[in-house]
Amino acid sequence: MTAVDPARKGQQQPDVQVDEREARRVAEAARETRWRQPSFGKELFLGRLRLDLIHPYPQGGDPAERERGEEFLDRLRRFCESEVDGLRIERESRIPDEVVRGLKELGTLGMKIDREYGGVGLSQVYYNRALMIAGSAHPALGALLSAHQSIGVPQPLKLFGTPEQKQKFLPRCAQTDISAFLLTEPDVGSDPARLSTTATPTEDGTGYLLDGVKLWTTNGVVADLLVVMARVPRPEQGSAGSDRPGYRGGITAFVVEADSSGITVENRNAFMGLRGIENGVTRFHRVFVPAENRVGEEGQGLKIALTTLNTGRLSLPALCSGAAKWCLKIAREWSGVRVQWGRPVGEHEAIAGKVAFVAATTFALDAVLELSSELADAGGHDIRIEAALAKLYGSEMAWLVADELVQIRGGRGYETAESLAARGERGVPAEQLLRDLRINRIFEGSSEIMRLLIAREAVDTHLSVAGDIIDPEADTARKAKAVARAGGFYARWLPTLVLGKGQVPGGFGDFGPLAKHLRYVERASRRLARQTFYAMSRWQGGLERRQGFLGRVVDIGAELFAMSASCVRAEALRQEHRDDPERGRSAYELADAFCRQARVRVDELFERLWRNTDTGDRKLARQVLSGRYTWLEEGVLDASVPGPWIAEQEPGPSTKADVHRKIE
Repeated sequence: MTAVDPARKGQQQPDVQVDEREARRVAEAARETRWRQPSFGKELFLGRLRLDLIHPYPQGGDPAERERGEEFLDRLRRFCESEVDGLRIERESRIPDEVVRGLKELGTLGMKIDREYGGVGLSQVYYNRALMIAGSAHPALGALLSAHQSIGVPQPLKLFGTPEQKQKFLPRCAQTDISAFLLTEPDVGSDPARLSTTATPTEDGTGYLLDGVKLWTTNGVVADLLVVMARVPRPEQGSAGSDRPGYRGGITAFVVEADSSGITVENRNAFMGLRGIENGVTRFHRVFVPAENRVGEEGQGLKIALTTLNTGRLSLPALCSGAAKWCLKIAREWSGVRVQWGRPVGEHEAIAGKVAFVAATTFALDAVLELSSELADAGGHDIRIEAALAKLYGSEMAWLVADELVQIRGGRGYETAESLAARGERGVPAEQLLRDLRINRIFEGSSEIMRLLIAREAVDTHLSVAGDIIDPEADTARKAKAVARAGGFYARWLPTLVLGKGQVPGGFGDFGPLAKHLRYVERASRRLARQTFYAMSRWQGGLERRQGFLGRVVDIGAELFAMSASCVRAEALRQEHRDDPERGRSAYELADAFCRQARVRVDELFERLWRNTDTGDRKLARQVLSGRYTWLEEGVLDASVPGPWIAEQEPGPSTKADVHRKIE
């Protein structure tokens, strides 16, 4: 990568202005609009508990592949235990080069890459289990590996790459080259319509010239290959090159060599947690990218990104599930030996409730992850909702689990592991885990954006049959057709929401003591569908702005999905361990405890669908933004470092230029 060119210092990145309608159009165009395969999550939001889609448990894979997966996990575990010093990574804020080299030699860069390209070719299930091991050594390792192959070059090429692209890049990604995914920009987060990095076709048609700045490029500081999303200008009639085949314009994906002339890594960002993460700011200045490095067609970039994330998102709940397992281990060990008032703290009800929450939630997170991964491996399922729910639920609940662990540990939970060890105690990095997990509620779609994304998919059936009724751009003929179409659909669908298997006392009897929870899920899913229909009838097109309501709808669906996953996972474990009945009974106990806790949360969420402070909160926020309450801010100092709110679009000082670190 090059140093900053003084001639272009101060060059501004164009500010792409779009209105709300255009932003919505771009987002809609990137969605997969058809449901070609069944989806448990989609059916759940429609009031249908399609247990047949997840039970019997979709456990697949040939025994030889599972054995190969276990052998790889053993090698990875031994490497992490002997070669990775988590305290050193935390202290130096970087993963040592020798550790990265060791991970490469072990094959971890190619865990998700097929063996024909030199990868390990693990299933989604075993890939996630490998991430748990690496993440428990230090979360930065999990971030390095998951960013490389879940959203970096391997996954987009696996789904959309040409045979030539796969042959050229995948062997490198499997063995030597680290990759990164570059979408976010300094002024563009979850609104891709405003993407301003450009890819201008060359006049001779041989490639594109990239210009722009990308922010929060995980792995970008050490990457050898980049997946870059950039906007190809829309062709104007008669303009140079507008007649070339495939020139459509729009947001497009490219594989870019990180050592190309004109690429500068301007800063290595530092964060609250994940202190070993190689995340930076990357600038492109007339970077030539050959046409054969374009992934898919022009204008398909966002669709490629979203499709990649459908399964790529599962790496994040894998790291969350692994963190919860670690929290459970520490909570159990500490609560059993720490004595207060003559009894271990775990026997006092105040702490016992926290331990129970940690244990039950850990089981649920593991169940959600395993089920979603098995569905991904089995094929034949559209898991866009399940993967998104796993990401949302995993990141939110793992954070709560880690917070409870810090509380259980008390002062020792707040003290760093290095400080604990320095004074002779076991160095437990509980506070570090809390810091490390916090980003997961923001990574790969913040929780707020995830709720909106899931809500859009949850109401997709309604919009497909009745969307034109509330579309202000639809003409009279389209509205008339939509009325007829909606009338037929709702005449068939609404009666199914009145009665169901959840009201039959013996329903789901093969689940024994868990049957009552599945009956609850069935009833609650129909109730959720009724509430969603009522909200659409009441607010129509305004529903999309009722983000508080939609968020609660999604949170209810997430809890119901976790309850369903926990029940089928418990039954699968009982069947799998018939020679160890105690294992099966304990799984049932954990599933029962989780479902009891989740039912309390679901009942509260249903109550808050219609009894809440959303309207008043919106009014208050407007008053805050208008400056009405600035008097309340008096009496404190501004502790922030001086600078603009939005980073200036120009290279930083020379000390920040070209901080790219090459790992040989």
